[in-house]
Amino acid sequence: MQAVLILTVGILYAAGIYMMMRRSIVKLIIGLGLLGHAANLLIFTAGGLRRGAPAFIDPDQSAAALAQIADPIPQALILTAIVIGFGVQAFSIVLIRRVYQVNGNDDLKHMRSTDELGSNP
Repeated sequence: MQAVLILTVGILYAAGIYMMMRRSIVKLIIGLGLLGHAANLLIFTAGGLRRGAPAFIDPDQSAAALAQIADPIPQALILTAIVIGFGVQAFSIVLIRRVYQVNGNDDLKHMRSTDELGSNP
């Protein structure tokens, strides 16, 4: 299972970097999203996978049973990163819309001159 997750992380990183190399700002934002998802999956995989282990155990269980539970810290970090990533992507969508209204396209090469961006509402 870990090999599949590691391969998926590699594919997500490669696709994210490829999308970020494109000239379209939409593809840039999609690439950033893919990189964020790859980082989340990497943290999840590095946190350790536990199959069949209960999430909650009785306090009177032995130390061996306590060692079987999954670490909640990576899961909390991933949940926080998902929420922050959603906010960044929502802001990016609004930014893309505004840039398209001003420029008429989403090509990054046409955004070299930023002085004229604010003059047209």
